[in-house]
Amino acid sequence: MHDDSFSSLLEGRQPIIQAPMAGISTPDLAAAVCNAGAIGSLGLGAMNAGTAANAIRDLRSLTAEPFILNVFCHREEPSDENVEQEWLARLKDEFARFDAPAPAHLTTPYTPYQDDLEMQTLMLHTRPAALTFHFGLPDQNHIAALKEAGISLGATATNSDEARLIEKAGLDFIVAQGWQAGGHRGVFDPSANDEKLPTDRLLAACLSASELPVVAAGGIMNGADISGFLSAGAGACQLGTAFVGCLESSASAAQREWLADPRRETVMTRAISGRPARGFANRLTEIGEKAGVSAIPAYPRAYSVGKALHGIASAHDCHDYGAFWAGTGHAKSRSIPAARLVETLVAEWRAAMKSGA
Repeated sequence: MHDDSFSSLLEGRQPIIQAPMAGISTPDLAAAVCNAGAIGSLGLGAMNAGTAANAIRDLRSLTAEPFILNVFCHREEPSDENVEQEWLARLKDEFARFDAPAPAHLTTPYTPYQDDLEMQTLMLHTRPAALTFHFGLPDQNHIAALKEAGISLGATATNSDEARLIEKAGLDFIVAQGWQAGGHRGVFDPSANDEKLPTDRLLAACLSASELPVVAAGGIMNGADISGFLSAGAGACQLGTAFVGCLESSASAAQREWLADPRRETVMTRAISGRPARGFANRLTEIGEKAGVSAIPAYPRAYSVGKALHGIASAHDCHDYGAFWAGTGHAKSRSIPAARLVETLVAEWRAAMKSGA
């Protein structure tokens, strides 16, 4: 039954999924990918039910093809006032660079999907072709309701234990997020030891641990990469960083400039949001590295001050603090329309298969 659901999602489509990328993906981007014959996705993790409903409506006005929606199922951790105040004190001088005061307190900008009844109701009403979960899973009753509504379900795994949990919960497919992937690491428990598996090893681990179809994600930038992972058993490949440079994404001019610069390095950091995420090294990631993990407030509360600092700095044309998420293959990105990128990826993939690469 699981495989049938995943096969139905891919039926007649190229096995290429544009990653959800909350904050970067747009209805225009997802629709362009869908209309080009692949599968577009829209990340809802930074939205409430109202803004999500508007975005889904816009997406449906642009395509009649199936698409994926993605939500965050992070476990809310209790705030630690001492840690938060020390972090704010540490960043006080950074705000002072722009003659601005640091916030007095951190806030909680996002509600976990499993605690957001309005968002859950919206998904059941919207009935996307597929819904994927990041950072964990909702409860079994809601999973059952989603499946009853005919929605194909997937979730991010970063190790074989998470893959087993996804299968046990009755989902239809696994997104294996390798260490090279840009954006937030989808670990269920950010305090647990991370095996840091590269995408090829994680794909093999998930295929061994579960009978579900597995989508490979992380460091996949061109058709040759796609060919390799499909040959290794992936049911499809999910590309994020490859689509950030597309004209339809919401990436800023500064992020696009950094994306194309091979001298820029990416790091896995908690400093920006409070959870491990891969993005370009900057002044804030350096502060976080010096301070240590225990000095950084929990997700998503750390994000509230990170976003405030980035907003103030950006107003002064300074980009030292931005959440410019990107994977290790960012220098291979292409600043072209999404439809052309899909066409190019398919041509490269077919050429790689023909040559046996």
